[in-house]
Amino acid sequence: MAAASLRNRYVNDSITTASPAQLVAMLFDRLVLDLQRAAAAQRSRQREQAHLELTHAQDIITVLANNLEPSAGQIATNLGALYTFLHAELVQANVKNDPERTEWVLSEVEPLRDAWRQAVGGETPAAATVGAVGAGPNLPTQQGAPGTYGSHGSVAAASSSSMLGRLA
Repeated sequence: MAAASLRNRYVNDSITTASPAQLVAMLFDRLVLDLQRAAAAQRSRQREQAHLELTHAQDIITVLANNLEPSAGQIATNLGALYTFLHAELVQANVKNDPERTEWVLSEVEPLRDAWRQAVGGETPAAATVGAVGAGPNLPTQQGAPGTYGSHGSVAAASSSSMLGRLA
């Protein structure tokens, strides 16, 4: 079996066996990677690549926002407002080809990614390879994680596949 195929299977297995909280952490890992790549592409005047990375980052933020658990109270409300703001900033970074704005969003997202990594006990299962290989489209649904992303875990699981799985 080819190395790429083995990595693809590893990432797919990591996603299908991850808890909802791990999936959120994996989404944040991929979001950070997308933003890093977008800023680099913007700086090197690769507008099409920057656009692809930024729109993927926007999609991830949309998935995160759409899977917030309203019953989690004020934290879910605050995260929803933050995600809406970050999404709008990424749209502007894309339209204006503004790497500083992209890097600012990255600086806001990295602490959230770090917090989710800490919450799930360290590095996420596929953190090292999630940006390099596809994940496959067929994820089983899972019950939601307790708290902020509670009852919508099955949506997050299904959405995570496409968000994590886009080839680099």
